[in-house]
Amino acid sequence: MFNSWSTLPRPGVRSRSINAENPTGAPGAGARTASKLGVGRKGTAFLPLPAGETLTLADIEGPGVIRHIWITVADRTEAGPFVLRDLVLRAYWDGSETPSVEVPLGDFFCNGFATRALVTSVPIVVAPTGGMNSYIPMPFRTGARITLESQHPGDLEHIFFQIDYTSGDPLPEETGYFHAQWRRSNGTTAPGEDHVILDGVEGKGVYFGTYVALSSLTRFWWGEGEVKFFVDGDTDFPTLCSTGLEDYAGGAWAFQDELRADPEPEVKTFSAPYFGYPFRSTQDTTKASPFSTAAAPMHGLYRFHGPDPIYFDERLRVTLQQIGAWDHGLFERSDDISTTAYWYQDTPSGALPALPDASARWPR
Repeated sequence: MFNSWSTLPRPGVRSRSINAENPTGAPGAGARTASKLGVGRKGTAFLPLPAGETLTLADIEGPGVIRHIWITVADRTEAGPFVLRDLVLRAYWDGSETPSVEVPLGDFFCNGFATRALVTSVPIVVAPTGGMNSYIPMPFRTGARITLESQHPGDLEHIFFQIDYTSGDPLPEETGYFHAQWRRSNGTTAPGEDHVILDGVEGKGVYFGTYVALSSLTRFWWGEGEVKFFVDGDTDFPTLCSTGLEDYAGGAWAFQDELRADPEPEVKTFSAPYFGYPFRSTQDTTKASPFSTAAAPMHGLYRFHGPDPIYFDERLRVTLQQIGAWDHGLFERSDDISTTAYWYQDTPSGALPALPDASARWPR
């Protein structure tokens, strides 16, 4: 149903696209505004987003499937450098008043820390310079609404976006609704306490992926923590468990060219179809401090479970241990961890915690 590159259209299924040139996606309604070149000559390529306002990117009557989202914005204004964390992407399915997607814009596209990083995966692609793309299928039965809220202190003059979708899709009963949620543990967990990636999900569904933005607040190796999936009746112990965070993200041996201390090893970032480690930095490129650009080491990792889905029938809880290693063995850590969970479930929304306000999301 979703991978239909060579499939001829079913009766009533049509391709549509929404952007500033065609805000409704209606047939024959695109490219009608005028520029100095004349009517229909690139008249409205972007929309503004004032501070504190919400821009409706799409308001669609269903059924249908969102196939592709492209968006690009400035990553800073004169009012501050944290645009990618200050903007909030939300999606509502079938008239629900509760968002099924509620994630800072950058983190949704695997760009944490309010900082650009190139990503080349199947579901998410971030291309030069800041072209953010999602190819995650997002089905809906009676309607879809996608918004972008600015909690940034300055106005944004240019929001470039495009939402490509099909309308009239016949959706099987077992088709789930897409969800995404952001959570953070900013050095606030006690040693031995796991970071919660996802909890409170009830019903039937499939877990699709995880993005992790981790600032190392403690010395030595930071990635021994295991990602644990507590499925359905699991209580104290999970059914599925990784062997370490870099292993979960498809890497090994600390993402180094060789496991050694001397000479200094070379850390290798990479981006692959379903997993990757696209970002590592010890410099604060936002330059939010006037005194220094030095920063705690920052790491961005992703894992998408496209070929290896994680199914649940009743409930799901996902956690990440905060465990490090040095020459004396393993030890408990408390780092700054932000995660985005992506999943599908049988209802369009659920009782999930609200997104923290912008000041609680700023990179530290």
